Amino acid sequence: MHRSAFFPLLAFAVILLVGCPKANTDYSDGRKAETLQDYDTALVHYDSALRAEPGNAEYKLRAMHARYAAGQFHLEQGQKALQKGDLQLALTEFQKAQALDPSNTAADQQVKHTLELLSAKTAAVVPRAVDPNAADDSDLLPEPPRLKPFSLEPINLKMTNDARVAYETIAKLAGLSVIFDPDFTSRRIPVELPNVTLEQALDAVSLESKAFWKPLTPTVIFVAPDTPQKRKDVEDEVVRTFYLSNTLTPQDLTEVVTGLRQLLDLRRVQQVNAQNAIVIRDTPDKLALAAKIIRDIDKAKPEVLIHVQVLTASVDRLRDLGILPGQSVSVTFSPRTSLQPNSGTSTTGTTTTTSSTTVSPTQITLDNLRNLSGADYSATLPGATANAILTDNKTRIIQDPEVRVSDGEKATLKIGDRVPVATGSFQAGVGVGVGTGAGVVNPLVNTQFQYIDVGVNIDVTPRVHPDGDVSMKLSVEVSQITGSSNIGGINQPVISQRKIEHDIRLKDGEVSVLGGLIERTETKNVNGIPGLAQLPLFRYLFSDNSNEVQEDEVLIVLTPHIIRFPSIDADNLQTVAAGTDSNPHVYRQGGDAPSSAVPQPASPFANSQATPLAGAPAPAPQLHFEPANAALRTGDTTTLGLAVSNVNDLYSIPLLIHYNPAVIQVDEVRNGGFLSGSSVQEIAIVQRIDQQKGDIVVSATRQPNTPGVNGSGTLLGIVIRGIAPGTSPLQILQVNARDSQQRTVPMVSQEATIQVR
Repeated sequence: MHRSAFFPLLAFAVILLVGCPKANTDYSDGRKAETLQDYDTALVHYDSALRAEPGNAEYKLRAMHARYAAGQFHLEQGQKALQKGDLQLALTEFQKAQALDPSNTAADQQVKHTLELLSAKTAAVVPRAVDPNAADDSDLLPEPPRLKPFSLEPINLKMTNDARVAYETIAKLAGLSVIFDPDFTSRRIPVELPNVTLEQALDAVSLESKAFWKPLTPTVIFVAPDTPQKRKDVEDEVVRTFYLSNTLTPQDLTEVVTGLRQLLDLRRVQQVNAQNAIVIRDTPDKLALAAKIIRDIDKAKPEVLIHVQVLTASVDRLRDLGILPGQSVSVTFSPRTSLQPNSGTSTTGTTTTTSSTTVSPTQITLDNLRNLSGADYSATLPGATANAILTDNKTRIIQDPEVRVSDGEKATLKIGDRVPVATGSFQAGVGVGVGTGAGVVNPLVNTQFQYIDVGVNIDVTPRVHPDGDVSMKLSVEVSQITGSSNIGGINQPVISQRKIEHDIRLKDGEVSVLGGLIERTETKNVNGIPGLAQLPLFRYLFSDNSNEVQEDEVLIVLTPHIIRFPSIDADNLQTVAAGTDSNPHVYRQGGDAPSSAVPQPASPFANSQATPLAGAPAPAPQLHFEPANAALRTGDTTTLGLAVSNVNDLYSIPLLIHYNPAVIQVDEVRNGGFLSGSSVQEIAIVQRIDQQKGDIVVSATRQPNTPGVNGSGTLLGIVIRGIAPGTSPLQILQVNARDSQQRTVPMVSQEATIQVR
C-alpha cells in the first residue's frame, strides 16, 4: 500500500523538477549571454523561456531588447564589411539584422543599397515589371509635340533684319516651317548666333523680339507675342500626379502644396489626402521644377532610439552605542509616628475620653525638623539604559527605458504612478461628528483632486543632422513620494523632484551623463553626563553616542542610436536653373532636348561602377588615382589626383570614395581642371566629407548649356593628411557619371594605397 502511494508522488516530483525550471534556466542562460554581448544566443534563450511561459512580461521585455540589440549588432557588422568592400558579407549581415528585427528600417535601407551595388558591379539588367491590370493609355501622349529637325548641325547666323525674317531663316536652316500669331508685331532686330543649337537660336531671337515659340508639330513652329494672357492662351500644359511616400499627416501634405504654390506660382494644384498625392496641371517647365522640389523633400524622416538610464541609490546607516545613566534623583519623606504632633489623653471620673488630632504623615512641622533622621525619608536613584543599535538600509532603483521617435516629433514616456493631490476649497463646520455631538470639519466637501505623474517622466524632441549627430530638446524628471503632510485635515503627499531641461547635441551612440546629484547628510548626537561624556575611555559608559548617515545619489545617462539615416544625396544638393520670375522654365543639357520633356525621378548611383554590356561600341573609360601608391609621415599632407581616361562627352560625375579614418584624413577635394575644358570655365563642386566614417561624397558638374569634355585628364585633387601609422586604401565605391544628354557613362575604377609612417 505504501509503495502504491509512493509512485504517484514520485511522478509528480519528477514533473515539477523537469518542467518548472526550464523557463528559469533559459532565462538565466539568456542573461549570461547578454552580459557577454552574445545577443543572438541570448535571443534564442529568451524566446525559449517565453514559449515555456507566454504570459511572463519580464521574458517578453528581455526578448524584445535582445532582438533589437542583435539586429543592431549585425547592422554594425554589415557597415564595417561595406566599408571594406566585401559586399556579399555586408549583404548577409544586413539580411540577418532585417530578419532579427523587422522594425529596424536602417537594415532595410542597407539591404536595398547593397543589392544595388551588387547589381551595378555585375552589370545586371533588371527588366521593368508590367502591370497587366493597368489601364490602356498608350495612345495618350505624355508631353506636347517635340521638334524633329531635319538637320542637327550647329547654326551660324549674323544678320540685322525683321524678326519674321530671322525666325524663317533659322527654321529653313533646320528644315522646319514657322507660323506667326495674328497679334505678333514684327520689329527689326540684330541677330548674331555663332555655333548654337536650334533651341538656343530660337530662344535668342524670341528674347530680342519679345515673343515666345512652341512646337505645333515635329516640323512646325508657332511664334506669338510674349504676354501673360497670350502664354495662358497658347502655351501647352501637362498634368501629373505625384505620390508622396513620407508625409505623415494631411498638414504635412498641405505644407508641401503651399510651398509649391509660393515658389512656382502654380494655378492648378490639387491635394488628395486619401491617396497622399498631389495633382498638378501646368506648363512642362513648372512641372519639371515641381518634380525636383518634391523629389528633394519627400524623404523618410530619420528615426532615433533614445536609451535613458536612471539610477537612484539611497543609503541610511544608524549606529547607536553607549550606556545612558539616569539624570534625576527623587527624594520622598516618610516621618515616623512619634514625630506626629497634637497627640493627647483626658480622663474624667470613671469615664475616660480620648481625643487626638492626627497630622498627615507627609506633613512635617518646623518643630519636627530637629528630630529627623535617615529613617524619615527615602531617595530613588535613577537607572541606566544600554544602547547597541546598528541599522543599515539600502535602496536602489534602476530605470532603463528606450524611446523610438521620428525626427522633429515629440515623444513622451512616463513610468511610475499617478498620485492624487487635493486642490480647490472645502467648507468647514458642516455636519456633526459621530458620537461626539460637536461640529467637525468635513474635508471632502467641495474638494477636487488632480493627479501628478510620479516616477520617470521623459519628453524629448530629436533632430538628426546629415553628419550623424543628434540634437535633442530634452526634459527628464525623476520624482518620488518621500512623506506626507496634513493640510486642512487631508494628508497630502510630499514629492521630491529632480528635473533636467536643456538642449544637447550628441553623436550616434555617444553616452552623455545628463545630471548627477549626490546628497550626504551626517548627524551625530551625544547624550550623557557632562564631563564624563567627553572622556575617551568612559564616554561609552556614561553617555549614549548616536551617528546617522544618509546618502542619496541620482544619475541620468542618455544614449541616442540612429536607426534611420537622412537620405540626402548629391542630386538633392544640386541646383537647377529655373528661368525668370515671370516665366519659370528649365534648361536642358546640350540644348537639343526639347523644353517640354518632363524628367522622371532617377535613383542616385544606380549604375555605380557599371561595366559596359556586351556589344558596346567602345571600352568603358577608366578612373584611377595618380599616384596609385603614396607614402607620407604622420602630420604631413599630400595631394592625390583622380584621373579619367578615354571618356567622351563627360558632363557630370558624382562619386562616393572611402578611406580608413584611423590612418588618414581628407581635408579637401579640389578641381583637377579636366572638366573645365579648353575654355577653363568654372565647374560646380559639391562635397561632403565624413571624417568619422571615412566617406567622401563629391559631385563635379559643368555649367548649364555646355557640352561635355572628351579625352583624358585629372578630374579632382584629393588633399590627404596622415594622422596615424598604418595603411589605408582609397576606394571608389560608387560613381554615376553622365554625359550632356544625361545618359549614364559607364566607368571602371581602380583604388590607391596610402602608407603612413
